[in-house]
Amino acid sequence: MHRRTALATVLGGGAGALLAACGRTRSADRRSTDMSPTSAPTNAPLDGSTNGVMPSIFLAHGSPLLLDDEQWVSELGAWARAMPKPKAILMVSAHWLDTPVALGATTPVPLVYDFYGFPARYSQLKYAAPGAPALAERVRALVSPSQSVVDAPKRGLDHGAYVPLVAMYPEADVPVLQLSIPTMEPAPLLALGRALAPLRREGVLIVGSGFLTHNMRAIEWQPGTKPPAWATEFDAWTGEALSKRDVDALAKYREIGPGVRTALPTVEHFVPVLLSLGTSLDRDEPARFPLAGFTYGSFTKRSVQFG
Repeated sequence: MHRRTALATVLGGGAGALLAACGRTRSADRRSTDMSPTSAPTNAPLDGSTNGVMPSIFLAHGSPLLLDDEQWVSELGAWARAMPKPKAILMVSAHWLDTPVALGATTPVPLVYDFYGFPARYSQLKYAAPGAPALAERVRALVSPSQSVVDAPKRGLDHGAYVPLVAMYPEADVPVLQLSIPTMEPAPLLALGRALAPLRREGVLIVGSGFLTHNMRAIEWQPGTKPPAWATEFDAWTGEALSKRDVDALAKYREIGPGVRTALPTVEHFVPVLLSLGTSLDRDEPARFPLAGFTYGSFTKRSVQFG
């Protein structure tokens, strides 16, 4: 199916809307992992392993309104086409915070429409990507030696997951698994990313989804609004630290990042970049920025690719 046709099948026409609800989402349906010998997960890689290494990325995910922004949709689509097509996607969105690490649905379940005040068509959007049960077992095998892993079998993809995927893979033909963010602390998130890094050699695209600046009180709806200094300074500082792979500085972003208290009144949208960075710690690879610039005034679209 042609990319434009596929996108049209999941998105209707038209208009602006109110703010997305950006509160923390926690799973109401979780099951502890049974680690008995009869159900122990395999430590074998996913079938179809590649000799190459998939990139690992962090992207600015936007609200559902992103899908009305032709330029943003085009940029995300071009980025996806520039990468090898993944065998599966592991998605880590700012909109699912849950402790311990939780694995989302591996069978078809409804999307999570975690926003309000938007036209009804945004709550009717579908993204029927295949589940990824083999990836779930592989993630369990990689993570469970160091921390607990639970299942959330009724937890569908939230807008931080499916909105960018509609733009990047509109055919919805790549299996997707969503993973919760278990902590806001940099060190364990970097370690979690490092634990998941072997998936990159198995054709899995690991995606952190959030925003490097995220102050809902400072949102501006007028297109072309000049970003404030606190947003441009924190964005530039983060970009430089990522370019230099300055892990120590990024781990201390709350203490030393310029303008951080205004740029990030809460930090859940920033921390997915730390997990994505963690998947790159054992490789000598640059950080690149396929997307940049600002939207809604102070929200940086800076997105990062490792590898």
